[in-house]
Amino acid sequence: MNDAEFVAQFENGTLPAENFHHRDHIRMVWLYLARYPLLDTLEKFSAALRRFAGAHGKPDLYHQTITWSYLFLINERRERLGANQDWQTFVEANSDLFEWNDGGILAQYYRPETLQSEFARKVFVLPDRSGLAVTSATRPPDGRGPSVRRVTTQTQ
Repeated sequence: MNDAEFVAQFENGTLPAENFHHRDHIRMVWLYLARYPLLDTLEKFSAALRRFAGAHGKPDLYHQTITWSYLFLINERRERLGANQDWQTFVEANSDLFEWNDGGILAQYYRPETLQSEFARKVFVLPDRSGLAVTSATRPPDGRGPSVRRVTTQTQ
């Protein structure tokens, strides 16, 4: 199935749910980001994902914090790679996004109890994992954007 068919079937709810796994979610966001600016993607993809879940009898499956967090991570990674990358290049450069066991990449940013909460399902929650600091003083090897580094703090 080509990209246009994949998006169309997703948006109209005819894509079989058993054919829409974690990797497919990432591919769909990647395709939306190729078509729309970030905030439009946030709105359009979130609405389409809710409709898709409802069309397959699982309206409560949508999780806003997980959806938005992945969307922002995918956007950042796309921007770091540059505009001319293809899907396979993106996949090869971002294998950590495709791991889903033990919370996947979000386990670096969120406590398990946060992601398991009903509140995080309904409302986007900012990362709450302690020990992360964002700094513009150091840059990743590609020189784009701030780096995230682990910091340790001692409390008395």
